[in-house]
Amino acid sequence: MKPSEETIRLFEKDRFATENGAVIEEVGEHYAKCSLKIEDRHRNAMGAVMGGVYFTLADFALAVASNWKKMGNVSLNSEITYLSAAKGEKLIAEAVCVKDGRTTGYYRIDVKDELGNLAAAVTATTFRVAK
Repeated sequence: MKPSEETIRLFEKDRFATENGAVIEEVGEHYAKCSLKIEDRHRNAMGAVMGGVYFTLADFALAVASNWKKMGNVSLNSEITYLSAAKGEKLIAEAVCVKDGRTTGYYRIDVKDELGNLAAAVTATTFRVAK
């Protein structure tokens, strides 16, 4: 479903991601889809998208998926694998909860380019600091 205005306002405070262009497209139970329009500032000296851009978008999607109803989850560990250079002008990250435990969660985040090519795969563990 589309994010509510309240959700959008809440995650605007995630300034590093949002000031770099990350936006929330969809949210649901332990799920988020976020995107980023690729600009020249996102590219490295070779002209490819910087690895940190993929990771920032994936981390933002994780934050939204794990906190959009109630804040209190933080990233405990993340691992990213870069699979291909992004083509087109947009990145899309989808975060899906694989396991929601009592104090920890485990998420898979796929980062694709606008053509649907998988550019990076991320796994992340979250920790619930607030009940």
